[in-house]
Formats: sequence, C-alpha cells, structure tokens
Amino acid sequence: MAKILGNSAKYLVAGLFIFSGLIKINDPVGFAIKLSEYFEVFASDFFSLFHYLIPLSLFLAVSICIMEVLLGVNLLVHNKSKLTIWLLLGMIVFFTFLTFYSAFFNKVTDCGCFGDAIPLNPWESFYKDLILLALILILVWRRDDFEPFLPQKSRYVIFSVTLVISFVLAEISIRHLPRIDFRAYKIGANIGTQMQPSAPLEYLYIMEKDGEEVTLGSYPTDTSYKFIRMDIANPEAQPKITDYSIWNDEGDFTDYSLTGEKLFLIIQDVQKVKKKGWKKMKPLIEYAESSGVEIMVITSSGGDQMQTAINNHGLPEDFYYGDATVLKTMVRSNPGYLLLRDGTILGKWHWRDTPKEKKIQSKLGS
Repeated sequence: MAKILGNSAKYLVAGLFIFSGLIKINDPVGFAIKLSEYFEVFASDFFSLFHYLIPLSLFLAVSICIMEVLLGVNLLVHNKSKLTIWLLLGMIVFFTFLTFYSAFFNKVTDCGCFGDAIPLNPWESFYKDLILLALILILVWRRDDFEPFLPQKSRYVIFSVTLVISFVLAEISIRHLPRIDFRAYKIGANIGTQMQPSAPLEYLYIMEKDGEEVTLGSYPTDTSYKFIRMDIANPEAQPKITDYSIWNDEGDFTDYSLTGEKLFLIIQDVQKVKKKGWKKMKPLIEYAESSGVEIMVITSSGGDQMQTAINNHGLPEDFYYGDATVLKTMVRSNPGYLLLRDGTILGKWHWRDTPKEKKIQSKLGS
C-alpha cells in the first residue's frame, strides 16, 4: 500500500511539474513579467536588493521553467531520484511561501504557476502548493523506493535531450511569439466583446443578522441586516479585458481604436527597441500609409522619447498611449504588431516576423 502511495505521488508530482514547466516555456516572457512583480513586492516589503533581480527576470524565468521540466522527467525515469526529490521539496517550500505571502497580504493577484492557460487566484495557488507539498513529503518518505530502472547512459541521454528541447522551445518563444496564445488578445478575439460580460452579472450579498453571517441573492429591505460585502455569483461571466484604454493629449481614443481596419504598432519601451526592429518596421509603415490601413502607434514611453523616435525613424506624427502592462499583455514583443478589423484581431506578429505586404492583404482578405 505504501509503495502504491509513493508511486501515485511520483506520477502526480512529475506530471504537474512537467505540465507547469512546459506551459510557462510556451510564454517565458509572460512568466518573467510575473517574476518581476514578485521582486518589486519583495524589494518593497523585505530587501531593496530584490530590485537587482528585476533585470534578470527573463533569465530566471527560463531557468525555473526548464528546471521544472527536468525535475519532472528525472522523477519519472528515477534519475538521481534522491537529489531530485530534495530539490522538488526545496522548490515547493519556496513557492508555498510565495503564494501564502501573496494571498495573505493580497500582493500578486495571479501567481503565474500555469501561465495564462489556467489562471489561479492567490489562495487557489496556495492550496495547490499545499497539495504538492504533501505529495512531495510522501516522496521524501518513500525516497528509497525509486531505484534506477534504466542504464545510467540512457538516463543521461534523456536528461540531455530534455534540457536541449526545453531550451530550444523557450528560445523560440522569446524570439518570436508564444506558439499557443491563452490571453484575451489572441488572434480571432474581439477586444470590444472581451470588455463586456459574457452574461449578466449576478451578485451575492453577505450580510450579518443576530450575530450570524448569511448570504442572500438580493439586497434585503430588512434594516436589521448589516452589510459585510458583495460577491459576484458568476465570476466566469466577468469581462476578460478590464483595463484596455488608448489615449493621447487630445483625449480618449479607446472606442476609435476598435473601429475600421487598424494596424497597431506597439512600442512598449522606445529605448529598448533594437536597431533591426526600427529597420523592419519602415516598409510596413509605408505600406500601411499607402493602402488605407490606418496605423496607430501605441506606446507607454514618454512624449519626448516618442518625438525623438519620430524624428529619427520616420514614425507617423500622431501617436497614442497605453498602459505598459496592457501593451505587454497584448503582444510579447517590443515593437510588436496587431492587425484589427472593427476590434477583431486578425493577425499578431513579433518584430522579428514583421509581416510583408502580401501577409497583411491575405489577413484582410484583399
């Protein structure tokens, strides 16, 4: 019975770690953004030295993703089992602390454990880590059961192949865009529709009466009830996009940006655009200006920086602002491109894959 329990724990832990690692390898830039949020919180709450880890977020994100996959595979094939189990224990203790701190003090609203594929709120993340901790403690207890069943050479080959494949997948995702897009701004999504509830929102009213907490489907007219809080009864119906906004010094252009055929040129940070990025966007700007597709340059950089970029790189004179986090969510590239028709995303590209004229025309059906 104990051996069955140990083997069950092994497969569950290995599967979860491999799945978690691969999901984040699909979008290491997104996981790096999440890590930088944690570092900012820790720099504020604990030690300012965490600020120095923010520039290393992408490197650390890739390293953690690959380590999760490697540890999961090692556990399955019993490669360095005892070391693997102790490393798994160290990781889960650390992540359990992170998720508890985040949940208890409401610091980071989504741990990013499974990327954008399975969003978890802080308490869900913490409970998930507690379950994993319990399973890994079973592995620690039964660690002598996991003797190698493959020759050492075969185990090392599996380890090496897993390492190479994981690194290549991460590098492809960084240099291009995630192969699978789980975000609300994926191709085919309509931004305007995603900003609306999918169904009428229903509310639960948490009240107190006679010292007891009660939940009601409508607000009571009885004045003896004391209001505590209001919860959404159908949270799955909430808008998937709540923070999309486009503006400039002349006013708000959010609604305007979702009408007609638009090519968004998203420049998250002017100072971090590579020379090749500027060079690749010029033919695309020229085509858009001559074809009737309106180009909207959207940035989170300051106006002076953008004006310098306009003068140096021939960008359109008019530009717009967007929230930095929203722009990073829309496209994991600086610069990046989105092609829209009436708010529906027809195409999305990394600057390394800047589309040619024929690609834009095919997306527009012309």
